Amino acid sequence: MIVPWQALDPDTLQNLLEEFVSRDGTDYGEQELSLAQKVEQVRAKLQSGEALLLFSESSGQCNIVSRERLPEFDH
Repeated sequence: MIVPWQALDPDTLQNLLEEFVSRDGTDYGEQELSLAQKVEQVRAKLQSGEALLLFSESSGQCNIVSRERLPEFDH
């Protein structure tokens, strides 16, 4: 299910973004970025609609995915 990021409490959204950008395997290219910079990049993508916040009712997990990748998660 797609969850509007605006529906989340600001602290909850911040915690979710920090957890997401600190996951193993999250790649931001050759340049090292701070946690705050990574969070702001992902926040900007959510705000622009380039990325979406997904919640899986079956697993209880949240994920942030590129709008382009949404069909992969639409099962």
